[in-house]
Amino acid sequence: MDDKDYLQGRLRDLAGRTLRSDYLTHSAFLDPYGAAIFDHLLRSQGTGGDGKGSLEGVPCFLYGGFEEAERCCAVFLPSYLDREAFLEGEKEDPQVVACLEIRPLQDKFADDLTHRDFLGALMHLGIEREQVGDILTEDSRAFVFVMKDISPFIISELTRVRHTVVSVREIPLSDCSIRPVLEEKTGSVASERLDAVAAMAFKLSRTSAAKLIQGEKAAVDGRLVTDPDQRLIPGQKISLRGYGKCIYQGEVKRTKKDRLMVRVLLYR
Repeated sequence: MDDKDYLQGRLRDLAGRTLRSDYLTHSAFLDPYGAAIFDHLLRSQGTGGDGKGSLEGVPCFLYGGFEEAERCCAVFLPSYLDREAFLEGEKEDPQVVACLEIRPLQDKFADDLTHRDFLGALMHLGIEREQVGDILTEDSRAFVFVMKDISPFIISELTRVRHTVVSVREIPLSDCSIRPVLEEKTGSVASERLDAVAAMAFKLSRTSAAKLIQGEKAAVDGRLVTDPDQRLIPGQKISLRGYGKCIYQGEVKRTKKDRLMVRVLLYR
């Protein structure tokens, strides 16, 4: 069984549990590829769109702790709860996703900490990657979205990131004051085809990008895409499993050699 089949089976199982027992269930955090599989599964039943719909008759949607989250869990709702009530409840008393603020105890002695440093420190505790959502960093501090049930463990056990002694506290989801960083990148492509833009954005050969797309490793606006020839339009979000995510901004100009200079915004 490949990763796609396993995840689809897992999602169907969660929907079945909610249907039979009428209680809320949810997956661990899905990366953009997993989120695309979730959306594809919903669309195959004629109910999907923008990361929400129903599976096995159970209302469900993607949720990562804040609206722009890249890594999200799939939430399956019981009959007595709708999406708006769930989101309001999470703001007041999170049950699925918690937000942790990690910051140096003494700023003047802190290393210049990055996303990689915070993620590495969490993995060093033995936490699985799927238990950790987005990590937003700024000035050697981080807001980390994690599954609620591991929040107390992280607060208790995480005391150091690289050589920096840190404090960890859970904060209300709405208190996260930063959002994902987008880095502008401009490059030359032959056309606005998905494989050409993905190759430029993620530093790949066009052949390698095409193989990844054909291998169901790419998504555009959360939908699995297997056609390297698909034409992109400005504003579409591209994710390539193992390489990252970007927003296509469109053509900047045409060169003398009749190639296109295009711009993307890379998630960092």
